[in-house]
Amino acid sequence: MQPAPIQMAIIDSNLLACMGLMHILKKFIPFAQVKIYHAHEELMADDPESFAHFFVSSRIYFEHTRFFRRRAYRTIVLINGENLPPMPGILTLNVSQSEQDLITDLLQMHSQGHGTGPHRPRQQPTETATRPRNNDEPTAETQPLTAREIEVITLLGKGYINKEIADRLNIGLTTVITHRKNIMSKINAHSLSDVIIYAVMNGHLDLGE
Repeated sequence: MQPAPIQMAIIDSNLLACMGLMHILKKFIPFAQVKIYHAHEELMADDPESFAHFFVSSRIYFEHTRFFRRRAYRTIVLINGENLPPMPGILTLNVSQSEQDLITDLLQMHSQGHGTGPHRPRQQPTETATRPRNNDEPTAETQPLTAREIEVITLLGKGYINKEIADRLNIGLTTVITHRKNIMSKINAHSLSDVIIYAVMNGHLDLGE
């Protein structure tokens, strides 16, 4: 008996990237039905709840964080080899690697990312399948950001500089700098871009606002 079709959506403005990923997904799961959307609005105009998985570009994910975070167990963020800081609960797929490596990652994701049946969500999503965690890396559980650090990281993500953050939070400039250093250390970030990505993917910032 032929298995029921699995509905998958690719949401990316890059047509060639969409076609390439669709080809790989159909090779990986021959009975899958893959639809391509070039914008989040196109997806919403269809039937988004019918899809088992969303393969979404990082840009579109950032712009519509709330939608995808509510469907975290179905969402796979497409990245291009970026060295992202630890982000529990977020599945990522590096699409800049070879086709064979990409299929290997899909197989690993399939074996680790589902519950009691095929294409069912895990009860407790914990980590990206494509980025094994080093035990020495800081985690949200062991080194949580303080309320003040969350305020700082949110303002950084919105483009405020240190002095502006100090003025808005009514704290000293050196205090802001100290908070930034602590944030970078806690989330293992190496640049402001890493900080912004962490803020978006952990719900502290929505670029669609």
